[in-house]
Amino acid sequence: MMKTAMERVGIVGAGMTGATVASLLRSECADSKLVVLDKGRGVGGRMSTSRSVKANSFPVDLGAQYISITETYKEKHRRFHEELISAGILTPLRSEIEGNRSRDPSVSHHVAPQGVSSIVKHFLNQSEAELHTCEQVTQVNVTGNTVEVVSEGGNTYQCGSLVLTMPVPQILQLKGTIADIIDSKPDVKKKLEMVSYSSRFAVGLFYNPGTKIGYTWGGKYIPEDSCIRFVAIENIKRNLNNPKLGPSVVVHTNVPFGMEHLEQDKNVMVPTILQHLRDVLPELPEPDEIKGHKWRFSQVHKAYEDSPGCVVLNENPLILLAGDAFSHSTMDGCIQSAISTKEALLKVHSTKSNI
Repeated sequence: MMKTAMERVGIVGAGMTGATVASLLRSECADSKLVVLDKGRGVGGRMSTSRSVKANSFPVDLGAQYISITETYKEKHRRFHEELISAGILTPLRSEIEGNRSRDPSVSHHVAPQGVSSIVKHFLNQSEAELHTCEQVTQVNVTGNTVEVVSEGGNTYQCGSLVLTMPVPQILQLKGTIADIIDSKPDVKKKLEMVSYSSRFAVGLFYNPGTKIGYTWGGKYIPEDSCIRFVAIENIKRNLNNPKLGPSVVVHTNVPFGMEHLEQDKNVMVPTILQHLRDVLPELPEPDEIKGHKWRFSQVHKAYEDSPGCVVLNENPLILLAGDAFSHSTMDGCIQSAISTKEALLKVHSTKSNI
């Protein structure tokens, strides 16, 4: 195992792929300088967990709800799964998920007791990377052997290699030299433009301690409603009981509703979503606090052709495109993309070291 230093590596996106790339690079190259940038106030990406501001309740997972491990990855990613389970970050899903379409006995389902963002935080903590949040990258420029990353606020970061894990449409919107590089590779550009995502809204409902929820399932798929697709009672889903915290509920809309109202403000759509929720779950009490969220880029609908794990956009300096768009929209898909990215980075680093 290589334990040498690598030139400063920039990673854009503090979601599952970016965090895992950083962790893998740290384990391979102990003295490497890693910097992770994310536009959000916190980390997690589409594996985000949101806390209440006013109510004293359990947090909600606004993105991924539970982790499903298929037979394909049980052996392939065993070390990652065992690490998360032994650390208590993942535990078996014990609550009922009503209407769950997947009844494959070979698939195991897990939840994150502290929220799905804890999975991302685990790998980021391992990486000891320099983390900058609230940094939306707008420009990427190549100057000689250096990649310069510029944020919306005007901050500049320089690195020897760059990994972009943000949604593909955001990559295609980047300004600077990178736009010319993409234009110079029409085949790659065409494949990037073919990548598509589903869109949806999520609403978190927070309750103060003592509130009783009259339902006993952890999650429920709602196939018959024109708006609501999935509802989870977070404390039941995660098998948690703390009398000092009130229950919390998260609601996800279906994709057609999300696409139809994509350009609407999230707060404008919350009353409509809650009205549908009352229709399908009339016994649900009124929340003490509400948070809305819009996922413009939810799950990958159509991945990059042949799902290579990552794509080398530029060789010197190295610019890699990674994330679930180059694999598939699961935790294991992100891990697979991260492994491919690490291997590409180490290959280039090894070649440079031998020159």
